[in-house]
Amino acid sequence: MRGKRRGRISAARRRTSLLGICLAAGALLNVADARAQVPAETVSANNAAQVPLFSKADPHRGLARRKAAVTAAANGDAACRDLGDFYWEIGDGTGPLVSGSRGVRYSANRPLQVASASKLVFAAYVVERTGGQLTADQLDALEMRSGYDNFNPLACFGARTVGACLDRRGNGQLNADHRGRFSYNGGHDQHLATTLGLGDLDRYGLAAEMRRVLGPELYLDFAAPRVAGGLKASPAAYGAFLRKVVSGRLRIHDMLGSHPICTQGPDCPAVQGPALPQSWHYSLNHWVEDGAGGDGAFSSPGMMGFYPWISADRGTYGLVAREVVAPRAYLASMACGQALRRAWTAGA
Repeated sequence: MRGKRRGRISAARRRTSLLGICLAAGALLNVADARAQVPAETVSANNAAQVPLFSKADPHRGLARRKAAVTAAANGDAACRDLGDFYWEIGDGTGPLVSGSRGVRYSANRPLQVASASKLVFAAYVVERTGGQLTADQLDALEMRSGYDNFNPLACFGARTVGACLDRRGNGQLNADHRGRFSYNGGHDQHLATTLGLGDLDRYGLAAEMRRVLGPELYLDFAAPRVAGGLKASPAAYGAFLRKVVSGRLRIHDMLGSHPICTQGPDCPAVQGPALPQSWHYSLNHWVEDGAGGDGAFSSPGMMGFYPWISADRGTYGLVAREVVAPRAYLASMACGQALRRAWTAGA
């Protein structure tokens, strides 16, 4: 009997021991499960050296501050406050980072005639199509030194193709004494387009050709078959193009600001150029804002107030979008855009 009793006691002890182990293991699992349900930020608060599990990298250093600073500038800076209705946006290669609208007239998806902002798009097309290997004549054209500066866009009214536009009223005339000298005019690009075989394209064919080379996802349209000033695009569509440049998916990224030439000044052989707040250089169908007080951004302002830019470090892009017929509307948009860039930098 004693042997049987001892056996029953030993078995009970073994069961008790196993039960204790199971209870202890369950407690540990409960603790682990509880810790797993605690937000990463709470866990990290107990250890300053630990990075929160769900934190997102901020490549722009103080993105929230930058957003607040730019929004405040868009709404309150004198250069923007008197601009009337407009849409604005700043982004990087991944997408828009901050944007907004003044009034109800403009939005990200409303198509606008961007006028001379077309030039940067055409330059990207030429660079992409040539693999970045520009001939001397192509370089002269994109730097407005080809001598084909007799172009009047009003003469293109009713012209159906790129070539027909160039043939109107002396638009394709060469001024030999202007060769090698900066002369701001759409004829350089229009002539270059014909040498690239685009002369027979109407505005629809021209848009299709731009998308074929620059990317089918870019919704770029043309209101007229003028490669230097006929583009029509929404801020969202133009922003998508700028993102491709900033991200390096278009070859012009590495050629921004290359081969800069002077555009004004007593020692500059320039023929003509638009009024500018500073003396800037010109590169491949875009301005380099490197004059006194400039920040070196690359820009392509349009006559009716569409002002796109890419920062000097090629890390961000931006635009001020509006479409107005007013004297020097591009200068007003440019001043607002520059204020937004200053706010973006100061907000870091």
